[in-house]
Amino acid sequence: MLSTVLASCSGQSTKSEAKDNPQPQAGTSGLLARVKSRGKLICGTSGKAPGFSFVDSQGNYSGLDVDICRAVAAAVFNDPQKVEFHNLSIAQRFTALQTGEVDLLSETATWTITRQASVGVDFAPIVLYDGQGMMVKKASGIQDLKGLDGKSICVQTGTTTEENLADQMRKQSLKYKSIVFGDRNATFAAYEQGRCEGVTADRSSLVVGRAKLPNPEDNVILKAVLSKEPLAPGVKQGDPQWSNVVRWVVFALIQAEESDISSKNVDRVVQSTTDPEVRRFLGKEGNLGQDLGLSNDFTVQVIKQVGNYGEIYDRNFGPSTPFKLARGQNNLWTKGGLLYSPPFR
Repeated sequence: MLSTVLASCSGQSTKSEAKDNPQPQAGTSGLLARVKSRGKLICGTSGKAPGFSFVDSQGNYSGLDVDICRAVAAAVFNDPQKVEFHNLSIAQRFTALQTGEVDLLSETATWTITRQASVGVDFAPIVLYDGQGMMVKKASGIQDLKGLDGKSICVQTGTTTEENLADQMRKQSLKYKSIVFGDRNATFAAYEQGRCEGVTADRSSLVVGRAKLPNPEDNVILKAVLSKEPLAPGVKQGDPQWSNVVRWVVFALIQAEESDISSKNVDRVVQSTTDPEVRRFLGKEGNLGQDLGLSNDFTVQVIKQVGNYGEIYDRNFGPSTPFKLARGQNNLWTKGGLLYSPPFR
């Protein structure tokens, strides 16, 4: 009796108490439970941005943002196809997240303090470190922002892009005429038609946009970087378990590349590895997946069916794509980049 009282006072449960009062298992409430019950993940994305999120005439989705959604579905359902994509405009995306229309927003959204503190978005780890740039016609001879003094610039409205442009031109005391559009494709179409002398967007978007122009080589992306643009998926605040699921799925993509585990070798590594860190990561030891409300081998399912971060990046932006976007700061920290996962411990 005394030992039972002492155990209770010290905050520890006896074996009999644990048996009589089992703790609820992870994943029994909240959005994770609703997603599982529904049988599919609802993911908000663009559908109009090649490399990030693009739907073809047959309804097939591809892109970095799309693969993040599929990675989460693979972790939850062991099936990356159990995703319903909702195409959202810039004006719709955060409202769709707040109202619960979508479970996850994966749409090249920049992580900012306002969006986290006022809009109520919990951002997952950054999936692309980017910066805002400017593209002009090579024939214009413009080499920097000063060359755009008094000129017109196409920009997508309702974005940090529009605000950053105003800040940078103001800092340099430059005047310009802003030609705004609510749609990314309309912005680049106006530039192509000569309605503006420059177009500004994230540098990755400029690379993608230039590749789609009739004569890409006639356009140049200036060296100037107008801002930091950390692009990350987001979920609605208030559900820490769901936030953790999305967060650690993204970290799993990064850690898999660092550990040299890919879709091609993951089955072999699962069977042969004796490395305790790798065994924990792949769910062969411990209960890391269970603690999240997922299967212990959720990382295996993600890697096998979607790939590691490097595979995803190469598939959407790498040397075999029209964009040929160098990894740069989107490389692993071990290779001079910024990608880094906390320990799976």
